[in-house]
Amino acid sequence: MDIQIENLTKFYGAQKAVDDISFKVKPGEILGFLGPNGAGKTTTMKMITNYISVDRGDIKIGGKSVVSEGDELRRFVGYLPEHNPLYHDMAVIDYMEFSAALQGVPSHLIPSKIEEMVKVCGLNAEKHKLIGELSKGYRQRVGLAQAMIHDPEILILDEPTTGLDPNQIVEIRKLIKHLGKEKTVILCTHILPEVEATCDRILIINKGKIVANGTASDLRKQAQGQSLIRAKVEDGEMEKVKSKIQELASVATVEVDDKEMILIQCKPDMPTARDIFKLCVKNKWVLTELTPSETSLEDIFRNLTTS
Repeated sequence: MDIQIENLTKFYGAQKAVDDISFKVKPGEILGFLGPNGAGKTTTMKMITNYISVDRGDIKIGGKSVVSEGDELRRFVGYLPEHNPLYHDMAVIDYMEFSAALQGVPSHLIPSKIEEMVKVCGLNAEKHKLIGELSKGYRQRVGLAQAMIHDPEILILDEPTTGLDPNQIVEIRKLIKHLGKEKTVILCTHILPEVEATCDRILIINKGKIVANGTASDLRKQAQGQSLIRAKVEDGEMEKVKSKIQELASVATVEVDDKEMILIQCKPDMPTARDIFKLCVKNKWVLTELTPSETSLEDIFRNLTTS
């Protein structure tokens, strides 16, 4: 079941939290939804789940409008909010039974669904405990279980690995990848390596507007002008070295870190490494390191969201 976002807009008073955005998520696709705090991510996800209303535009799930048929479409969506709301005085297994009934799972299927979620989310040792007695990581697992217990066709996951240890994070990544083969998944997280490891496509939002949309490879190609070279030059006065490198036509900016490593930002499609090598030969400087650095997703994110 696909999700089609069409000119979606949301206001909080005079503030435009989501500003006329459009995108599509296909079945079997995991979309990484990124943005700084206050960018409009959570607001967008709450509108997709019909938790809050749409001011302008529309959201279509399987071709049906959330604006006009939202109540009917809720059963197709599983949602894990960022601040995972749980009943701390309920036992894990009782809460899952309650969640399954709330989501309309037939009563004769509830025991098998609970058993499946206990296994999938690694809750067997904790299933009879009160939720209030669980660690933050296990509470997050309970939240994942309630989001998936009715086998929804769409999963909206807001920071699903918050509070998990590294081993648990790897397990949840594998689970999300597995679920993404059959379901439509939107994954919101601030952990950028998690996006690269899990998602098929990345969408970045800033100040309510989409500023990037594509695979990690696509975004790197678009940011080629931001590629970096790390250089270590000896037998030259550092300020002079920095000044001479900055004069090269192929160089955009030059910085020196506290270890006297020269960080060179390159212009697109320019032979910067060759120019630096020739410059060092000409000035009889010793070039002990010249390392190209692939533009990271973190670099791309910062460039798109700090303006």
